Amino acid sequence: MVVFTGAGMSTESGIPDYRSPGGVWERHNPPQFQEFMTSSKARTAYWRFYQEAFWDFFKAQPHQGHLALGRFYEAGNLKAVVTQNIDGLHVRGGVAPEAMWELHGTVAKTSCLSCKKHMEDTEAVLKRFEVGELDPACPLCGGILKPATISFGQSLDQNVLQGAAQACAEADLLIVAGSSLVVHPAAALPRLTLENHGRVVLMNRDETWLDDHATLVIREPIGQVLGETADLLLGDCN
Repeated sequence: MVVFTGAGMSTESGIPDYRSPGGVWERHNPPQFQEFMTSSKARTAYWRFYQEAFWDFFKAQPHQGHLALGRFYEAGNLKAVVTQNIDGLHVRGGVAPEAMWELHGTVAKTSCLSCKKHMEDTEAVLKRFEVGELDPACPLCGGILKPATISFGQSLDQNVLQGAAQACAEADLLIVAGSSLVVHPAAALPRLTLENHGRVVLMNRDETWLDDHATLVIREPIGQVLGETADLLLGDCN
C-alpha cells in the first residue's frame, strides 16, 4: 500500500487552508521564487508571511489518520507516503522519514540556496527575523536562506518526484487522501497506479478527476476512516 496525501489531510489537524478567502496567502501574497532570489525586499516579505504561517504548522499535532498510517507502516503494510503537505505530521505520526516523499518539501528546515551546504531549523531563522534580521543570511557563506519548501515558480526536486512516481507505479493499492488533484505534476501520479493495474481508493471532500477510476470513493472525515480501518485490520489498541 502507498498513500498519497494533500491539504485535506492537514486541515483535520487544524492547519488552515491558506488559499481560502482571508487566508494568510491573500493577506501577504508571498513572492514568486524568481522574485525571492533577486530581491531582498521580496525575501523580507516572504519571511513575514512565514512568521505568521509557521506557527500553525508548529502547533499542529498528528490526528488519528496520521497515527493510523504509522501503525500500518510499523506492521509492514505501508510501503511509502507521497505527500503534497509540508507539515511533517506523517513522520510525527510514525512513518519513517525514509518512507516519505515530500513533494513540496518541509516547513521545519531552512537551507542555503547559495552554498547548498548549510541547513538549520526554520524556527531558529524566524527568531533571527523577529529581532531585526529581515533578510536572514547563511552563516557559512552569507548567501540566501529559504525554508526547504517549494514556492510558486520553483521546480520540484526531481529525485523526490521520481521516487514518488516509482512508489505510485509499484503500488498494489494507492489511497489518495485529501487532495483535489489539480496541482501538477503531483496530480498525475495516481495515473501510474492505474496504468500498472493497481487499485485506487479516494478519500476527498469534493469530486476529482479520479472519482470515475477509483475502486472506492469515500467522503467521510479522513482521520476517522483511516483510524477505524487500522483498528479493524490491525486490532483496536484502545
